[in-house]
Amino acid sequence: MPHIPPAWADVTFSEAVTDSREVEPGTLFIALAGERTDGHRFLPDVIARGAQGALVSRAEVLARSAALAQTERPWALIDPATGEGLADAAPGTCLLIAVDDPLMSVQRLAAYHRRQLTPTVVGITGSVGKTSTKEVVAAVLSRRFRTLKSKRSFNSEATLPTSLLRLTPDHEVAVLEMGMWAPGEIRFLASLARPQIGLVTNVGPTHLERLKSIEAIQLAKSELPESLPEDGWAVLNADDPLVMAMAAHTKARVFSYGLTPTATLWADAVEGHGLGGISMRAHYGGGSVTVRLPLIGRHSVYLALAAISVGLIMGMAWDDILAGLSDPEAQPRLRVLPGVGGSTLIDDTYNAAPISTLAALDLLADTDGRRVAILGDMLELGAAEEESHRQVGRRAAEVAQLLVTVGRRARWVAAAAEEAGMPASQIMAFDTSEDGVAAILPQLQAGDYVLVKASRGMELERAVAALQRRPEEED
Repeated sequence: MPHIPPAWADVTFSEAVTDSREVEPGTLFIALAGERTDGHRFLPDVIARGAQGALVSRAEVLARSAALAQTERPWALIDPATGEGLADAAPGTCLLIAVDDPLMSVQRLAAYHRRQLTPTVVGITGSVGKTSTKEVVAAVLSRRFRTLKSKRSFNSEATLPTSLLRLTPDHEVAVLEMGMWAPGEIRFLASLARPQIGLVTNVGPTHLERLKSIEAIQLAKSELPESLPEDGWAVLNADDPLVMAMAAHTKARVFSYGLTPTATLWADAVEGHGLGGISMRAHYGGGSVTVRLPLIGRHSVYLALAAISVGLIMGMAWDDILAGLSDPEAQPRLRVLPGVGGSTLIDDTYNAAPISTLAALDLLADTDGRRVAILGDMLELGAAEEESHRQVGRRAAEVAQLLVTVGRRARWVAAAAEEAGMPASQIMAFDTSEDGVAAILPQLQAGDYVLVKASRGMELERAVAALQRRPEEED
C-alpha cells in the first residue's frame, strides 16, 4: 500500500467527469485521448477550475509540463502505487494521479467500486431508443427506489465507468445505458456494471456501416442477455424477432413485452392523441388496465411497456408504475416548442434511425393542422442507407403537406416522396440546414406543426433554434 500522509487520508472526490467543462471544485477529471481531442490538453483549465484531482497519463503530463508550469494553482504528480508526490503536496493542491492508461484505470476503478455495492443494476441496449427507455425506466423505479441513472448517453467504455463511480451505498437501483461500437463492447460493459436485469429495445440497421450486417448487430446486442446471471431477468421486445431470438441465449429468466398477445406483458387498443400523449390497454397475468399517458407518439407504447416490465419485475404496484410514467421528466428527448408565425415545433433532433424517424412521422400524422417535415440525413446505415431514406420518403408523402430535406442522403427522401405522389411544389431539398431554414421560414404560419429530425451529426438543432418564436413575437 502507498503511504498516505494524514492531510490526504480523508480526500474524496465529488464526481468523476471526462468533460473538462463539467469540472467543479472537488471533482476528479479523467484525461482521455479521443478521436477529436485529448483531455490532457485541458489540464491547465481543469486545475484552474478547482478539480480535486485528475487521472492522467504519466507520459502526457511530462510532455506538457511546460504548459502546466504556467498554472497559478499548485499541482502535484502522484504515483498511486507508491504514494510518491503526496507528502510534498499541500492541501488545496490538484493531484495529478499518474498511470500508464487512464481509460483502463478508470474502468478498473469503476469495476472495483461496483463490486463493493449491492444495487440492482438495469442495463439497457438496442439499436434505437436506449436513452428514452433509460429515462422512462428510471422515472418509474424512482417512485419506489433510490435510483441512479446514467447521464445523457453515457453508454460507452469511457463514460459508463463514470456513472458507476457515482453509485453510493444509498442507491438501491442503477439504470445504465449500454452502447456498442464494436463486437464485445457490451459484454465488457456488462462485466463492469454486472446487471441483474438486461433490457433490449430492438435490433435495426443503425451501426450497419461498421458491423456490415443485421446479424452482426444482433450478436453484439445479444451480449447483454448473455451476460445476465441465472437469477436475473432478460427483458425482450416480443415484436422484434431478432430480439426475441436472444431468449435462447441467456441463462436468465425471460420477460417479454410488446403488442403480441403471447408476450408476458402486452398492449392493445393503442391510440395516439397527437401531442396529448397516448392511451392503451395493458394485459399482464390474466388482468388488464387501461391507461392514458403523457408520453408522446404511438411508438412510445414500447417505452411504457419496457418500463412497466421492469417495474413489475421489481415488485412495484401499478399505481406507482403509472405515476412514474406520468413524470414530465420521463421523455426528455422530444421537445414541443413555439415556432415562428404561431407554428408548433416538434424537436426530435437528438438522433435518427429509420425506425425512430418513421415513428416521428406517425406522431406528426396525429396532429391537426398543416404538417411540415424537416428531415436530414440518417447516418451509419451502410448498405441500407438508400432504401432506408426512401422508405422514410414514402411515409413522408403520406403524412406531410410540406417536406424539406437537408443533406446528401436526405435527397433520397425527397425523391421517394415525389415518386410516391407528393407534388414537387411541396418538396424542397437542400445541402445545408441554413438554406433549408431560409426557405421554410417565410412560409410557416399559425396552425402548422413542424417536425425536425435527423442524425445528431447533421446538427439540425441549429434549425430548431432558428425556427423558434422570438420574444418580440410574444403577445
